[in-house]
Amino acid sequence: MARRTHTHVPKRRHTVLVLQGGGALGAYQAGVYEELHTRGLAPDWVTGVSIGAINAALIAGNRPEHRIERLHSFWELVSSGITYFPPHEFDPLRVAFSRLSTTAIATFGVPGFFVPRIPPPMLMPHGEVAALSVYDTSPLAKTLGELIDFDLINSGATRLSIGAADIETGNSVYFDNAQGDVEFSPQHIMASGALPPGFPPIRIGDAWYWDGGLTSNIPLWYVLDDRSDLDALVFQIDLFSARGAMPQTLDEVLERSKDIQYSSRTRFGTSRGKEDNVQREALRRLLAKLPARLAADDDAKLLAQRTQRRKVSIVHLINRRTAFSTVAKDYDFSRATVQALWEAGREDLRQTLAHPHWRRASVARNGLRTYDLLP
Repeated sequence: MARRTHTHVPKRRHTVLVLQGGGALGAYQAGVYEELHTRGLAPDWVTGVSIGAINAALIAGNRPEHRIERLHSFWELVSSGITYFPPHEFDPLRVAFSRLSTTAIATFGVPGFFVPRIPPPMLMPHGEVAALSVYDTSPLAKTLGELIDFDLINSGATRLSIGAADIETGNSVYFDNAQGDVEFSPQHIMASGALPPGFPPIRIGDAWYWDGGLTSNIPLWYVLDDRSDLDALVFQIDLFSARGAMPQTLDEVLERSKDIQYSSRTRFGTSRGKEDNVQREALRRLLAKLPARLAADDDAKLLAQRTQRRKVSIVHLINRRTAFSTVAKDYDFSRATVQALWEAGREDLRQTLAHPHWRRASVARNGLRTYDLLP
């Protein structure tokens, strides 16, 4: 077990992990969590979408002393199909290696995660689940059942919130063990990661669900909407970077457009949060100017509930593009890529916690403040 190094963190009501979707890039989130764990930064609330939901369930669904082991078990399993490590002297060929890896994965699937449908979906009767996806994700159900203690999740020991998209209404839906009306099972986690047309829809009760990233790839607003007086230190771990260089090839064009597409919702969420905070403070000042008769009005009392001061610090960690990235980076489950992403996550958190502004970010202050402490 890794030796713990405790880090300065003042007492906050909540420490929250917010995990974005992004397929194989989720190994970066696992690395961030391992470093958080070694520093004694234990979340009491984990929320995620797609691969972020799988990582979140592996964290919330295990005792703290077993979480790193289970995260390693999952990521070692899904990367066990391609375990070859190109020597460093072959670095100029790493892009070609990544392309070969993703071609093999698209053809044969990922161990413990998904396999191609045989017979293929176009040969299946219309309306059957097998006709609605290229891959079969039943291996993932077995993997989740083996690595996650769903009784522990349902006990509410660590809050877990998982986002999915209702296929028939088009609405974002969250399964949350703090709400008391959800009995978590592997299907809830699989629903959050059921990205079409690759993966099949998942039925829970009378509803069918697809990947939560179709409606919102980052669950930040679910956290911010939880309560008007929220006091939280939030680690938002994103897998796609908004910033990037001008593309030089068609492959880089496709990769860059994917980064912008998925990171734009993150920027919208944090911008909306700051605007909401400005409006809260303006409303607070306005209500303070009302005469007693108007201040006692039911509408004024209702608005006053919106002015409760929250204390939210969002510490932003973002997986950056490497020289070996391709447009298929989100399904490059090769062992070399997974381990590189994991170590990048650990190193980025080390740099964040070593930044001179970390103490400022971790202290509770009125309002919503965001921090990107990476160079």
